Amino acid sequence: MTRSFRVAGAQLDLIVGDLDGNESKITHAMEWAEENEADVLVLPELAIPGYPPEDLVLRQGFVEENLAVLDRLAEASGSTATVVGFLDRLEKSQKDDDAVSRTVTNAAAVIADGRIKGVYHKTLLPTYGVFDERRYFAEGRTPLTLHDIGGAACGISICEDIWDNDGPPTGQAVGGAEVLLNMNGSPYHIGKSVERLEMLTERAIMGAAYVVYVNAVGGQDELVFDGASMVIDPNGNLVHRSPQFVEDRFIVDISLEGHVSALLPVVRVTDRRSARSPAATPTVAAPLDDIEEVYEALCAGLHGYVTKNGFSEVVIGLSGGIDSALTAAIAADSLGPDAVHGITMPTRYSSAGSVDDSYDLADRLGIRIDTIPIEDLFGGFLEALDPLFVDTPINVAEENLQARIRGTILMAVSNKFGGMVVATGNKSEMAVGYATLYGDMAGGYAVLKDVYKTMVYDLARWRNGRGNVIPQSTIDKEPSAELRDDQRDTDSLPPYPLLDEILHRYIELDMAADEIVAAGFDNSLTHIIATMVDRNEYKRRQAPPGVRITQKAFGRDRRLPITNWFKP
Repeated sequence: MTRSFRVAGAQLDLIVGDLDGNESKITHAMEWAEENEADVLVLPELAIPGYPPEDLVLRQGFVEENLAVLDRLAEASGSTATVVGFLDRLEKSQKDDDAVSRTVTNAAAVIADGRIKGVYHKTLLPTYGVFDERRYFAEGRTPLTLHDIGGAACGISICEDIWDNDGPPTGQAVGGAEVLLNMNGSPYHIGKSVERLEMLTERAIMGAAYVVYVNAVGGQDELVFDGASMVIDPNGNLVHRSPQFVEDRFIVDISLEGHVSALLPVVRVTDRRSARSPAATPTVAAPLDDIEEVYEALCAGLHGYVTKNGFSEVVIGLSGGIDSALTAAIAADSLGPDAVHGITMPTRYSSAGSVDDSYDLADRLGIRIDTIPIEDLFGGFLEALDPLFVDTPINVAEENLQARIRGTILMAVSNKFGGMVVATGNKSEMAVGYATLYGDMAGGYAVLKDVYKTMVYDLARWRNGRGNVIPQSTIDKEPSAELRDDQRDTDSLPPYPLLDEILHRYIELDMAADEIVAAGFDNSLTHIIATMVDRNEYKRRQAPPGVRITQKAFGRDRRLPITNWFKP
């Protein structure tokens, strides 16, 4: 006999610490699922407190208030079961003797009919990359259990639990689960969507069960959650996929064959619903192309950081170069042109073309632009420093002085009018220290912080393919900081395609310099670049946060000591 099971998913953009706001979003999703006669609603990981809550977990009051929200949601629940993430406390008898302070768990509650019907504690706690869950959570020790929801045997798990071949969902499938419900806070990086689909397809086939994967969406500090929630059938067919980087709700009717005799204990949650109208045909959103995916991630990250931190606009220094142009385009696309204020600050070294390109860009994007010449300010600083600098050659001190004057002006505009300064530097520059502390590194957020220079060009060309907003002259011109006469980036660095190839191997792949040389790169150049990366760690520690798009973003992923005498 065929049985019908209706699953609902809510791919939500939640805010860490916004317990009231998150409760409201969850409540609306529960009401929607109830109206659509769903058997179960699945929400993202730690939906109540927001993910990742980091050191908020260590605050007793925060955990208590999150538990109070769970109680209110449970009281409001109806015949649709909701699987909602929250912070739970372990009973004293369950404490980890090796880490007595870790008594909080990353948990999922099953709520229905006005009460909590079951609780699951996340078992596998990731400690790699951006994850540090063992710092905050006790490992779940909940015995594997199935939940009878609407007549279907469901296994419940949280994010990392399903990534391991031998994780809880595998045990649940062996024990008779027909549907594996997995809630997630899975951050984006390049290639992640393909990895997820392959892994979830394998779990569905090996477990002979449906997999319902619901992910968070939106920006949270450096992290971006791309959604792309999925439903996969036991044959590995993709039944539903939500779009990336936007909130989404979906309903999928699942046909279950016969009756399964569960080997695991089963907790009764809700009865099977009576006859209902069929749900709409599930949709499978097409995955974004690689460059478009990165661009949308950058937009989502900037939008989340700006809006969730209470800013209504951003301030960007426009140099006429490719980095500031792309940053302005991302800001205009994600926040709207009216929220972007560009400022150009020429000196004696600024070319007329750079100023013209900045105005051309602003006109194409529809953003405000102002010019604040800094030549007189620069001259005043040089005059003031002349007694100390006299009889010394002009060098990086005079160059960086211009960048710091510009940083000061941008921060002054920010203080006066309330807009947040967005730094425009890219990953290639940050890697080798080709950036000025308290100058072009000044700002509240650095949207291109994890984007190599070569990808900056790729993104600019892709964006122009959707509407020509970045002047072609900006794309074509040779990169220059314009801090001295006839300056070019290649005066200090190898061409960016070559530089980025070495940086990719040294940073992303963790290859030693000698290994990179063995791969065919120049010995002297490779060791110079590696040394530049190592000695500029102190700068990166003082840089603003920025969108993470790789698995080796500076800050959260790659953490090397500043004081470091190891020289291989």
